[in-house]
Amino acid sequence: MAQHNADRVAGWNGQSGERWIAHQARLDARLEVFGQAAIEAAAPAAAERVLDVGCGAGGKVLGVDISEPLISRARARAPQDTQVLFRVADASGAVLPEGAFDILFSRFGVMFFADPTKAFAHMRRALKPGGRVAFVCWRGVAENDWMRLPMDAIKGIVPPTAPPDPEAPGPFSFGDRGRVARILTVAGFTDIAIAPFDASVPLGEGATRDAAIDDAVKMTLEVGPLSRALVDQPDDIRARASAAVRAAFAGRPGEQSVMIDSATWIVTARNPAS
Repeated sequence: MAQHNADRVAGWNGQSGERWIAHQARLDARLEVFGQAAIEAAAPAAAERVLDVGCGAGGKVLGVDISEPLISRARARAPQDTQVLFRVADASGAVLPEGAFDILFSRFGVMFFADPTKAFAHMRRALKPGGRVAFVCWRGVAENDWMRLPMDAIKGIVPPTAPPDPEAPGPFSFGDRGRVARILTVAGFTDIAIAPFDASVPLGEGATRDAAIDDAVKMTLEVGPLSRALVDQPDDIRARASAAVRAAFAGRPGEQSVMIDSATWIVTARNPAS
């Protein structure tokens, strides 16, 4: 687990963080509907304090992220007249003020903890009695075309790898509703609610349909699991994989975009009042 955490920190302070920043505006636009759904579930009031876990290049009140590049971008984007603070830290073990926050919030930032139960128990101590949790996380691979389509397309082109442990840290490690409920229960939370939230979002955009498909392929090759699957592959394999992914995206709807089905959980819970 320590090695996983070290690799995660290194990645997000290196290429992963740089690539996210390069595509930040479009990634934020793609994820906005999910983040908004989680915010609505949290229902923050004006005077409440929020701990934003995995805040990336955004942030509300106190944004915590392991990536120095993303925190630097968040600081640069924060309005000068708002009380927004940022820390480069791993929220699963960082020193946090006890009982200081009304809400623990995250948009796709909690699925990567090496020990999620321990992490949530630790973060719960930063919540006030009766404080609440609201986060959005991905459901399974089969329900998320941004992952399923390209990875299915490269089967037979890129040598297969062993399927990952579904509970290993990663974007889909919270896909099992029952597992999420168990993690939060053991971590000490109550009033746990886990609801599906689906949306079709633009993966690629362009002035023409072909340009939008090209854009979707380019983005997929630069950010996400496909980019990692192809990182050590020769040029001919990358070219074949790119063509196969393009054909897969061509089957999706959209005129000046490639619309992709995405499936998430909106999760809420509460810190016991006493």
